[in-house]
Amino acid sequence: MNIQDLKSKFIEKYGEGEVDVFFSPGRVNLIGEHTDYNGGYVFPCALTFGTYCLVRRVERASFRFASLNLPFQAELSFDQLTKPLDDKWVNYPLGVIAQFVKRGITFEQGADLMFYGNVPNGAGLSSSAALEVVTAVALNDVYSCGLDRVELVKMSQKAEHEFAGVHCGIMDQFASGMGAKDHAIFLNCDTLEYDLVPVKLEGAKIVISNTNSPHKLDSGKYNERVAECNQAVKAICEKREIKNLGELSLDDFDSLSGMIADEVVRRRAHHVVSEIQRTSDAVAELKKGNIDVFGQLMNASHDSLRDDYEVTGLHLDTMVEEARKIDGVIGSRMTGGGFGGCTVSIVKDEAVDQFIEQVGAGYKSKTGITPEFYVAEIGDGGCKIG
Repeated sequence: MNIQDLKSKFIEKYGEGEVDVFFSPGRVNLIGEHTDYNGGYVFPCALTFGTYCLVRRVERASFRFASLNLPFQAELSFDQLTKPLDDKWVNYPLGVIAQFVKRGITFEQGADLMFYGNVPNGAGLSSSAALEVVTAVALNDVYSCGLDRVELVKMSQKAEHEFAGVHCGIMDQFASGMGAKDHAIFLNCDTLEYDLVPVKLEGAKIVISNTNSPHKLDSGKYNERVAECNQAVKAICEKREIKNLGELSLDDFDSLSGMIADEVVRRRAHHVVSEIQRTSDAVAELKKGNIDVFGQLMNASHDSLRDDYEVTGLHLDTMVEEARKIDGVIGSRMTGGGFGGCTVSIVKDEAVDQFIEQVGAGYKSKTGITPEFYVAEIGDGGCKIG
């Protein structure tokens, strides 16, 4: 659906008049999973599909919300902007509006908002972050709030915490807000220092494989992993004061892991610390053009997420197993929070068609589910587009 089509839908819903259009992308994380809420490194890139927000200021003292993807609609008065609704998609943009209100920004005019997303729902490509960030970027522009982009990213993360109940790290919102075409973001999630790294995959493509087994971050498993990591930090603090697991090197962890009595919690922490090291190593290898080593580190990342962190499951593991059978696959791993969703693979150009055909057939024969594949293009972060 192009911009003009979207504007026509908006006018059909809300009536004639000027309308502004904004876009924020979904993301795929190349390596560095479940490290962001532990103060570690991640390496995501923004995609060229995401979420659109069409908005018009109105004299009415309320906000109206509609989506072209989901049927629920809402109209909320100014005094209703800081309380979540019961399990509705509107909580994502509403949570962002609440962050503006908490910062003392008052809306003297309301707005009509319409959203459209082409990120596959439940695929683990951060449709929720795209929805939050596009709302923040749009309101900041339309109401001339003057907030900088990093602040908007932080507000979007807070919205996910407080209105969706998912205690996510900063990665998804940061990638959606700060992405740059043909670059991935090497982000320190503790300090928010970042480096835009060119993604030069000579003779290869990034292929995203959607298991069509939707992940459910709000099901409790994600928050359970966050709690387990906090438990590991608490145990280690008996011997050495740390704020998060991202402060530890692998050598540090080896010397301190005995403080963690619970074997499961110890494995969770081992994944985090080793994944942070893998991510740093992978970025260094990419900068040197060593794509094969980068792929090996992707493989190791998935294996750690499967064995130590236990967030993969049948569908993601099957997709990766089938991918690794194909000559020309440089590396393959789950991406996102896990428990369903997508894998990301680096595949040599000449093997992409074979990959899609054979991995798709192998996956379907083992799971009964037809997967979807996207040859990824890396795009820019959230912005006004019309």
